[in-house]
Amino acid sequence: MLSPLVDHNSVLMNRLEAEDADFGSSPAQGRSRSETVTLPMLPLLVIDGGRAWARIDWHDLWGHRDLFYFLAWRDVKVRYKQTVLGVLWVVLQPLLTMAVFTLLFGRLAHLPSDGLPYAIFSYCGLLAWNFFNAAVGTSSNSLLVSSNLLTKVYFPRLLLPAASVAATLVDFLIAALLLLGLLPWYGIALRPKMLLLPALGLIDALAALSVGLGLSALMVKYRDVRYALPFALQLWMFLTPVIYPTSFVPSRFRWLLLLNPLTGIIQAFRAAIAGRPLPWLPLALTVSTIAALLVASASIFQRMEREFADLI
Repeated sequence: MLSPLVDHNSVLMNRLEAEDADFGSSPAQGRSRSETVTLPMLPLLVIDGGRAWARIDWHDLWGHRDLFYFLAWRDVKVRYKQTVLGVLWVVLQPLLTMAVFTLLFGRLAHLPSDGLPYAIFSYCGLLAWNFFNAAVGTSSNSLLVSSNLLTKVYFPRLLLPAASVAATLVDFLIAALLLLGLLPWYGIALRPKMLLLPALGLIDALAALSVGLGLSALMVKYRDVRYALPFALQLWMFLTPVIYPTSFVPSRFRWLLLLNPLTGIIQAFRAAIAGRPLPWLPLALTVSTIAALLVASASIFQRMEREFADLI
């Protein structure tokens, strides 16, 4: 938290005048002139580490919005730097995974697909899951990757995981456009409900941020999280209705799927593509779970934020 204590302009002008006077002079002259500069009795700014359970300073976040855009754009450029195929990886990954899932689970295992062609059924699940998986992975590592910034420059640390999630939205948009291009191939007409896909993508982004925000703080102190996270995400995928519908799970265990925030998102994706009514109850439970996770993750992040520079 920054708190101004003296007139910024007067102090800065004094320092600039002293630097101009020292420029081009000998070292001895520079030292003698710098000794005559009147320093402020109080510091210009005070940087506090923050208090546990402190509220998010939205004004400070808004004041650093340009930095947020820069960090997000940096992550987009770095992701496919020095790659031969570049952004084509965004298209190849879901397409190849869809083909494998369709062959194994659609044709060989004959899993149900709720009336949709299994290729589109699995792609809808992969669209939501791949974005969540990538956003959680990048946001969780964001503080470690930008450790040089944490130890040298002040800015709201929350911008790092948020910018990582925002950068992954570019991949989501490309994959969503590919889905819309595949629909006519499988005889599915474009419907007005498909306009809900951007809103569902935003909910998916908040779900990723709610998980990645807390994990990014924990990863600074406990590096075991870095190694356990990929394994946990693999297990999470099989507990998410990506390759199977919720109706495939026995009814007595189906309520467990609703505790997964991605269940309502994936069901809503498929309902929008198929033109069916949206699953409002699972979607409402998803939004409630994401809101609770965001509050918990933000509390963990702010409580540990004061230690980032020492632990990194």
